[in-house]
Amino acid sequence: MIDLSRFRAAARCAALACAASLVSPAFASGTAVWEMNSYNDFIRGRFSGVSINRDGRLSLAPAMASLLDSDQAVIWSMALGPDGAIYAGTGHRGRVYKIDAAGRAALLWTAQQPEVFAVAVDRAGAVYAATSPDGAVYRIVNGKAEQFFAPQTRYIWSLALGQDGALYVGTGDAGKIFRVDAAGKGELYYNSGQSHITGLAVDAQGRLLAGTEPNGILYRITAKDRGFVLYDAALPEIRSILPMPDGTVYVAALGGSVAKQEQAAKDAVANPATGIPTLTTSITVTAQASEIKPPDPSKPQAQSPVPGAPAQPALAAATAVDTSNVDKSAVYRINADNTVETLWSSKEENVYDLLALNQQVLFATDAAGRIYGLAPDRRVALLAETNEGETTRLLPARGSVLAATGNAGRIFRLGETPGPSGWLESPVHDAGAVSRWGSLSWRGDSPAGSSAAFRTRSGNSERPDATWSDWSAPLTAASGSPITSPNARYLQWRVEMTGTATAAPVVNSVTAAYLPQNSPPILRSINISAQAAPAGSTGGSASSSAYTVTVTDTGAVPSTPAVSPTQVLSRAAANQIVVIWQADDPEGDRLVYDLYFRGDDETQWKAIKTAIHENSALFDADMFADGKYYFRVTASDKEANPPSTARESELISSPMFVDNTPPVVTPGTARRTGASAHVEFEAADSASPLRRCEYSLDAATWVPVESADGVIDSLREKFSLDLAGMAAGERMLVIRAVDSAGNSGVAKVALK
Repeated sequence: MIDLSRFRAAARCAALACAASLVSPAFASGTAVWEMNSYNDFIRGRFSGVSINRDGRLSLAPAMASLLDSDQAVIWSMALGPDGAIYAGTGHRGRVYKIDAAGRAALLWTAQQPEVFAVAVDRAGAVYAATSPDGAVYRIVNGKAEQFFAPQTRYIWSLALGQDGALYVGTGDAGKIFRVDAAGKGELYYNSGQSHITGLAVDAQGRLLAGTEPNGILYRITAKDRGFVLYDAALPEIRSILPMPDGTVYVAALGGSVAKQEQAAKDAVANPATGIPTLTTSITVTAQASEIKPPDPSKPQAQSPVPGAPAQPALAAATAVDTSNVDKSAVYRINADNTVETLWSSKEENVYDLLALNQQVLFATDAAGRIYGLAPDRRVALLAETNEGETTRLLPARGSVLAATGNAGRIFRLGETPGPSGWLESPVHDAGAVSRWGSLSWRGDSPAGSSAAFRTRSGNSERPDATWSDWSAPLTAASGSPITSPNARYLQWRVEMTGTATAAPVVNSVTAAYLPQNSPPILRSINISAQAAPAGSTGGSASSSAYTVTVTDTGAVPSTPAVSPTQVLSRAAANQIVVIWQADDPEGDRLVYDLYFRGDDETQWKAIKTAIHENSALFDADMFADGKYYFRVTASDKEANPPSTARESELISSPMFVDNTPPVVTPGTARRTGASAHVEFEAADSASPLRRCEYSLDAATWVPVESADGVIDSLREKFSLDLAGMAAGERMLVIRAVDSAGNSGVAKVALK
């Protein structure tokens, strides 16, 4: 039998690397390959002056020239005048800039409020600028501004000019739209019941389209107080609306950016000296506290309505939308029959604006200010990165595309031809272990006058930092150049592309080969248990006893031993020992095991089973005499690696006690007086402590007996037993003692 009552010592364990040098790491035999060849592969990198088409081809991006550096934190809005001039509204100092047809930029006007969230230009060239917070719409003619309309609301988010010349004004935080005629006379045109009107546009039929927040509803408004819900999005905010001549409408929706703009305005008011808040420009807006769930502390709530503002009945209740399990942003297409398609969505990027070109729709996001192209077949290409915090607005102007940005308020012009140079840094690749780098190769084309040069760097931290190696010298051979970066776990490459207007390089795929270090197997635990074999069997599985012990490679000792309470077990003819271990290999190599044992008083390990692939072994307990034993398991990946690089680990179990010898019960003094008797006896065991003693009188039920010292826990114990109320005549007393292994010894005493 196996006695596990003493398995309280700390688990002895070791993961020792065998047949491997401590100076030079062993590398696995199989070469691994890191290949990037698709759009989804390359889009995870960092770009400057490089585009990715929908097939995953890298090329030089359109040339990008800076038209305006506003020295402001963000450009909120842009509009194109009839003479080709561009007007831009900024935050957080409330400025309007003008860029004339020749590309000269100048400050046109500075508002008293810190934010100009929207600008519009009419057919006569008059500029309308909406200021916030608590602002108004100003009309600017020949550089002179005068208040045109004051809606008495906290924010003015959007402006749109109707076909009849009327100006539509979208406001917050009451979600109202005002219509203002040429004389500046305004009326409430539509009350959405939402908190904010975040976007306005006029379609080809002259109908007003309005996007809202916090329920992400797109309205089509055909007359005063007459609206139709064109789409109710799953995202909280409709940010950009792009109506097409055929009745199709493209819509950009996101998790909400109004709250950020609100916070920007508050910070600008609170800090007029700098006017620059610390927040970025993409935070989800919240509705009024009475209308939605408790806000996230990181997302400021909308302000209360301005006292004295005209009260209007809400046409729809503004309720909160749970967006925890939806995308962060999306681009939708609403067809002329009002059916809706999701063309693009993202859980990482916010989409801010849309722009229609002849063959594609552009959209801008907050991922390094990226500008994407969406083809009619719904395939996406990355056209350019501004490398600013976000690209907030897109505008067609003079045969090109203008992009306004935030975090640094700038305007860029995208040219029609590729730029002269650009680069791409790949995402970091995790080889899983320290690796020996092979060669880097690429497929593509580099016509005469163009080039694509690669560099690599490596390190052992997940993110590149000062501990990483420097970028290597250029690797120019497309067929493969040796990677000279130091052996490490992580690798990154960078391609630098140069070209001309007529010759530009193209990269289709990049491949890096490497040999990972061969790590030793990991032996996690050894479990030893005893089981009684079924009658008539000599092996195989059987019901396990309650005695088990587990050793793990943590070295930790549980506060309570992982064993069941001691039980009395029948002594089967063939008791068995089961050894089970858990092991795995970091590289997934197939493992081969050897199992050894040794006695506590022995110095050499004896093999029980070798070269096995199972993680268990079963054998008869009778193979071991009484005593303490240890088991050792070795795991090797030698079948998957050459001898010079194969690795081995071992783990040693806690001690196992084998005790097949029952206790010896020795009767002592026995006296009977009438109906009473006094009996003294001893019980002793040579291997394991005693755990229980009991008696039976005339084959009656067993009755426990207490030891002389009160606790039965030693190899030898003394007992005394007093019996009373016995009937006359001869009585038979049987005494039984049980040790911690479950072995029992008996003795008989005749009481006359």
